[in-house]
Amino acid sequence: MKSAKILCGALTLVGLMASPVWAKDWTTIRIGSEGAYPPFNYFNTDGELVGFDIDIGRALCEKLKAECTFVSQDWDGMIPALLSGKYDVILASMSITEERKKQVDFTDPYYKAALTFVGAADRKYPDLSPQALEDMSLGALSASTQAEFLQANYPDSDLRLYRTQDEVNLDLINGRLDLQVSDLFPMLDWVTNSEDGSCCQLVGNPITEAKYAGEGTGMAVRQEDDELREKLNAALAEIVADGTYKAINAKYFPINIYDMK
Repeated sequence: MKSAKILCGALTLVGLMASPVWAKDWTTIRIGSEGAYPPFNYFNTDGELVGFDIDIGRALCEKLKAECTFVSQDWDGMIPALLSGKYDVILASMSITEERKKQVDFTDPYYKAALTFVGAADRKYPDLSPQALEDMSLGALSASTQAEFLQANYPDSDLRLYRTQDEVNLDLINGRLDLQVSDLFPMLDWVTNSEDGSCCQLVGNPITEAKYAGEGTGMAVRQEDDELREKLNAALAEIVADGTYKAINAKYFPINIYDMK
């Protein structure tokens, strides 16, 4: 009889573990973003996390009827913090790459991506070949596809990697860098709409190789969270279809960054 009770208890436990009560309903979602990547994510003068990424996140949460909180995280710890459970989604202008897919799953892209060189406004850069830049200092955000691009194509240059994009920009402003490689859209905004950015110019053609620009920019989730990924994909399709995405896009950019059309 004792063994029967144990078996019964074990079966009850298995039944509870398999029950839907253990499944996440995603009515509350924690979203991780950096806060150092304007106009996509940054802190305003009141210390609030704002920007294109944050507006998109809020619109998605409204469609999902979910209560969402935003968590700031340094870029180089973004994926480790997701995997450790600090938040449920990365919404921080992260390019979709094969290397990152080994650790996380991505939603459908929520905007296209490209990289660009940025240099001083009063200098000319007629040649961006590895040979021409061999004696120059080149900067990028650490643990980024921009850094991968420089390391793969300019190994003989003086490569400098930084914890935040603001630090890259500051060294370029102060002449401690000859050039940097960054995402196109934030740099376009920086050089055209900010006082600091007036120091600088976009250099050369956009870098669009999928190996570095990725398949687009997506939201990252843990690989076991398929349901959340599909919910986010459905909500993204909704905000694109009903014009919400277009309205958010227009606040920040003169072109449609969803499909570059």
